[in-house]
Amino acid sequence: MDVILAAVGDAVAWKVLVAIVVGTWAGIIIGGLPGLGSVVGLTIFLPFTFGMDTIMSMALLIGVYCGSVYGGSITAILINTPGTPQSAATTFDGYPMTQQGRVDEALGWATFASFFGGVLSCVLLIFCAPQLARFAVNFGSIEVFALVCLAMLCIVGVSQGSVLKGLLCGMMGFVFSMVGSDSITGADRFTFGSYALSSGFDLIPVVVGTFALSEVFMRLADRDDKAANIPEASLRFPHPREILRRLIELIRGSFIGSFIGALPGTGAATSAFISYAVAQKLSPRRSRLGKGEPDGIIASESSNNAVTGSSFIPTLALGIPGDVVTAMMMGAMVIHGITPGVRLMVDQAQTVYALFVVLIIVNVAMLVLSKPSIGLFRYLFKLPRGYVMAGIVMFCFIGAVSVRGNPLDAVVAALTGMLAYALRCGGYPLAPLVIGMVLGPQLESSLRRGLLIERGDFLGFFTHSGIATTLFVLIGLFLIWTLWSSLARRRAGPTCRSDLSHSINR
Repeated sequence: MDVILAAVGDAVAWKVLVAIVVGTWAGIIIGGLPGLGSVVGLTIFLPFTFGMDTIMSMALLIGVYCGSVYGGSITAILINTPGTPQSAATTFDGYPMTQQGRVDEALGWATFASFFGGVLSCVLLIFCAPQLARFAVNFGSIEVFALVCLAMLCIVGVSQGSVLKGLLCGMMGFVFSMVGSDSITGADRFTFGSYALSSGFDLIPVVVGTFALSEVFMRLADRDDKAANIPEASLRFPHPREILRRLIELIRGSFIGSFIGALPGTGAATSAFISYAVAQKLSPRRSRLGKGEPDGIIASESSNNAVTGSSFIPTLALGIPGDVVTAMMMGAMVIHGITPGVRLMVDQAQTVYALFVVLIIVNVAMLVLSKPSIGLFRYLFKLPRGYVMAGIVMFCFIGAVSVRGNPLDAVVAALTGMLAYALRCGGYPLAPLVIGMVLGPQLESSLRRGLLIERGDFLGFFTHSGIATTLFVLIGLFLIWTLWSSLARRRAGPTCRSDLSHSINR
């Protein structure tokens, strides 16, 4: 108990609180600017921490991390441009709500769901970190492959116009993810002899081109001034009755994000798509998903923000960073004298508990700072339309190039934007393309490693472990449910039409 009280005292020191506010607000702004995100934000602020003490420096970086994940949802809702890849799934229902004049409601749900998911993941981190870490170790390549296959079902759900078009775009994204060096053998693929392509296509330029630049092209091509206006936005938190009505969706998305975040090598984007796919099957309002339903925002935002807390489980307990962001956080910890691993809770318990308290305070600060942050974006969007569009394009290219410093990423963003614009004109959904790009590398690498483990026997995947078997059974049940639902709709269609004709004739 003395250790916990001392940790709380370290976390609420005024210098630490100032670092939390600065980091969180900066993270929200950086996350909301198209093409930037958590990695860029941490890269900017990491040098400033070298003169700080351990808790203060980690508070600043954790604030930037959590704030940037939430900030991506603001532009995803306002202008159909996710500031970060983690918020790509938020566009599916967030932007339709904006088009329906419900932007305040959409922002309110995104903010509350982000806060709820972040706090719940912190609570789980405090009480369940050792147990979750031990369970996460059981996930090998085959289990991860089954989990990614479950997430790929999201492609069917977001392809409302035509499943065939959605699958085609999903395969396109999967092919994009295969460009560059083979993750297993190291051989170059689809590079056409170009050294610049050997590093492959980064996710951020593709997401920026798919959503941001294509949206700019659509707005420039639209001559209707009313349709081209950037909406003014405020923030209206949901009523307690609405929160209770959707409490199950909030808890489910938060638990999915907490679970996925504890698995090394997954990440917030994967978590958001898996949570959205589950909502498509389990939400009582699933028929409205993709048309402006808050459950879609809740599924995405509660899940991707829950990852921010649970991603520290493998990092702190096992010394295994789950993605690029947690790898940077782990490097910052080592610089400031924190050695992640199995001995951390024993040797530096006070520091670990202080970080847990900081995570909770950061989520509270994110809730408090959300309204002034959205007000800042509202001010920016009041600028003349040409300035706003030019600013979006500028930040898109800066964000596309700054992550890796590869000039080719600017070309990739531009070409992807043109391709996405052509696909939108043809009625093709863009979400499957990003889903294929996000999940493609994990799907391929886990499949090939699993085949090496099973010596080429794919059927062995289904009986490899209880976890893998359970996940494959869930996939089978979801596919059966989807087919049964589509057949039921087809059978009901002619009946409804005949009843309508009969009523008209009467």
